[in-house]
Amino acid sequence: MAKKKTEQVRDKALVLNGDFATSMVLLAPYVILFTLFIAVPVCIAVGLSFTYFDAINTPDFVGLDNYISLFTQDNIFMKYILPNTLKYAIIVGPGGCILSFILAWMVTQLPRIPRTVLSLAIYTPSMVGPLMVQFVWRTIFAGEQRGIVNAFLLQHGWIDQPIAFLMDARYLPTIMIIVSLWSAMGIGFLSMIAGILNVNTELYEAAYVDGIKNRFQEVIYITIPSMKPQMLFGAVMAIVNAFNIGWIGPTLSGMNPTPNYSGQLILNHIEDYAFSRFEMGYAAAVSVVLLIMVWLFSKLAGALFTEKN
Repeated sequence: MAKKKTEQVRDKALVLNGDFATSMVLLAPYVILFTLFIAVPVCIAVGLSFTYFDAINTPDFVGLDNYISLFTQDNIFMKYILPNTLKYAIIVGPGGCILSFILAWMVTQLPRIPRTVLSLAIYTPSMVGPLMVQFVWRTIFAGEQRGIVNAFLLQHGWIDQPIAFLMDARYLPTIMIIVSLWSAMGIGFLSMIAGILNVNTELYEAAYVDGIKNRFQEVIYITIPSMKPQMLFGAVMAIVNAFNIGWIGPTLSGMNPTPNYSGQLILNHIEDYAFSRFEMGYAAAVSVVLLIMVWLFSKLAGALFTEKN
């Protein structure tokens, strides 16, 4: 009896070891890629943020000097870059997530073929964003009479002369937000479509029996609670996208820096110090601040959409 029990324990251990080995093999590609392209670069950036490094000579350790300079001496960062980035991210992040959900819900109400075509049409701008900004949005907001918005305003007598929308610090941030929301329908949008389509239809039937009276209540009480994982993914992608789009301001205005720094974001500040001034240590410090901001916003999204036990 003892021998049989020992054999059973050994067989179970072999099975568990085999499952563990199989799991490790399957996870290996992800672990390798994550380590090489995320974990190692992040660790290098954190290390460089405590140094002065000009990309040629050996890095010199300077401690917290880069961070102190960033928050006490870098007037451009504190006066323009940080407020611009926070305002942009607060509007575009949640706004992109909400807009993705609304469009995804509307699309899922269509039959399969129109739904597929419309989903592709909505998703496409996220793949060709810079080209569309260059050839479409710059034409729409061009500062001459050929600009679509200017032509419309002149035609109706609302302005006397064309407005240089993309060169005016009063208008550029708003246009950046509009363009960003328009191009925010990426992977998060597709995940929300998948989430809505996979909600158990029996839940809707039971909800109407329990007293739900309209589609709005259906969305609030059934759809959103049933797809929190997809909502979390969409929110995180929207946040990352909002912090990662540094090309919109310079592409729209054709200037870098943008007029009165109105369209400069943290990513532009990093590129300036890293590739124009070759102050890699300082740029690394700015990138660490950006990483912390993304992490904090992602934690907030997780608190909102993670299932609570």
